[in-house]
Amino acid sequence: MKLTHTRLLVDNYKDCFLFYRNVLGFEVTWGDETSNYADFKATEDFSLAIFDRRQMVESVGKTFEPLKKSPDTAALIFRVESVEQTYQEMKNQVEFITQPTEQRDWGIKVAHFRDPAGNLIEINESLNMW
Repeated sequence: MKLTHTRLLVDNYKDCFLFYRNVLGFEVTWGDETSNYADFKATEDFSLAIFDRRQMVESVGKTFEPLKKSPDTAALIFRVESVEQTYQEMKNQVEFITQPTEQRDWGIKVAHFRDPAGNLIEINESLNMW
């Protein structure tokens, strides 16, 4: 098996499409804001996809039900050159839930925010401690 990409199942497809294209600046490789599925080139060797959750649920023979708030079970992690600089550049476009913080035990500096579907996103940089 070969992992090809990560697909986020979202209840607000258009908002998420615009977020990943316009706010994070990912190149769209397939789909548009009305297609209910899109692929983005997140990095040179990683693709991120979003898909209307209702369609995915129905395609596996289940009945769609709106999501209830639940604890995070996954996060998208993006390495940046400078968390401070990226935080400053993005703070008017996203609502950060943490400010840039050194996680010395992890060897990284991090900041966190959410996409329009509530998915947790972390930006980080290495502290080059080792």
